[in-house]
Amino acid sequence: MAQITLNALAHSYERNPQSNGDYAIRRMDHVWEQGGAYALLGPSGCGKSTLLNIISGLLEPSDGEVLFDGVKVNSLPPEERNIAQVFQFPVIYDTMTVFDNLAFPLRNMKVPEHKIQSKVHEVADILELTPLLKRKAKNLTADEKQKVSMGRGLVRDDVSAILFDEPLTVIDPQLKWKLRRKLKQIHEQFNLTMIYVTHDQLEAATFADKIAVMYEGQVVQFGSPHELFENPSHTFVGYFIGSPGMNFIEVSTTATSFRFHDIDFPASKQMLQQIDDIGTDNIKLGIRPEFVHVWDNKNSEAFEVDVIDIEDLGTYHIMAFRFKDTVMKARLHEDQKIPTSKAWISFPEQWLKVYVNEFLVEVEGD
Repeated sequence: MAQITLNALAHSYERNPQSNGDYAIRRMDHVWEQGGAYALLGPSGCGKSTLLNIISGLLEPSDGEVLFDGVKVNSLPPEERNIAQVFQFPVIYDTMTVFDNLAFPLRNMKVPEHKIQSKVHEVADILELTPLLKRKAKNLTADEKQKVSMGRGLVRDDVSAILFDEPLTVIDPQLKWKLRRKLKQIHEQFNLTMIYVTHDQLEAATFADKIAVMYEGQVVQFGSPHELFENPSHTFVGYFIGSPGMNFIEVSTTATSFRFHDIDFPASKQMLQQIDDIGTDNIKLGIRPEFVHVWDNKNSEAFEVDVIDIEDLGTYHIMAFRFKDTVMKARLHEDQKIPTSKAWISFPEQWLKVYVNEFLVEVEGD
């Protein structure tokens, strides 16, 4: 196991990068603590696989340092970092049995055969591969092959970390949940440092204690699933986490408020001063659909809006509505009255977030 530190790390595939847009990974400092279960979450092209390949040693960064337990490993190949990496598609030997596939890394390390027998059976039991040990790998299903690929990393006692690069992409949907839980069980049992790359927020939340959300080559937030949902530090996190994602409206400022068309939302002097010091017109208010209050009847605290659509999702409904010129969404409980053409909504102040230049702004000292 190892603590993995990224120190002023950046990477560009351009020979002479001139701007942020030329970098696949923009400068970052980050620490993966020893024994942690982490997810690297983001859309295709955000840089997450590039970052994983830098950590594993498949790619050397343009700038900065990768440290394992404080030791710089930039130029070390994967085999000298003691990294196990599980890829999107299973990497196994089809002509070997499942047993021999699992034993292969240990035999390369000249581990005594009696220890190999013990370790292989231990890992096979955890991954529910014991009945398949004598079967040739070419006869396995896709999910069985991926479990063998995972097992090849788990048999090694010297592994510093296990890196998973979207490992459940080829797995049947019904089996994904089971394998995610199995990975969580393995982490808890072996206390290994694990980093799991995915574009699926459910996979990330099921597996990881902490999630690093990547956007345009940056880690824009690092936190627990709960933190990402309740307090997204970037508009992209608000949009990407949750189903549906966060609502946003573009606002301006007055001496005492945020203004949206002819509507004023109260703002503290401290908040308005902080925004004034930043000096930008890129100001948004955001609120999750779960926290939009939909009233049963017209009242003085609520805004009248046009209902566009109601989506029935069984245990709840999603109401799409037009608030001035902006389409927004609210989540309705199963037993809540369903509006038709008109609805009355309000935004509880404790759930209304302020974003300046796409990043969350909170009153200093709060």
